Amino acid sequence: MNAKVRASLHNYMEDLVEETLERFYADDNRYCKCYKCQLDVMTRVLNRMPPKYVVSLKGSAYTKLAGLEEQFKADVDREAVKALNAVARNPHH
Repeated sequence: MNAKVRASLHNYMEDLVEETLERFYADDNRYCKCYKCQLDVMTRVLNRMPPKYVVSLKGSAYTKLAGLEEQFKADVDREAVKALNAVARNPHH
């Protein structure tokens, strides 16, 4: 595969999950914020959510709009809470 094409792919879901987790970490001090725990939480959420790959600016804008739907945000929030609680019960740091 051409390296230029591969480099232009991005899973927009990573951005959405990261923004959601930043909000949860800022609002609740019960969760460990070490790098390992944050990666464990993000991995758990991303494995439960459908990927949203984008290549072009147009695709990125379309996916961002879809990501703003209330049900979609609620799904990300729900999976984030599950992952935060699971990692808090069994941290690997």
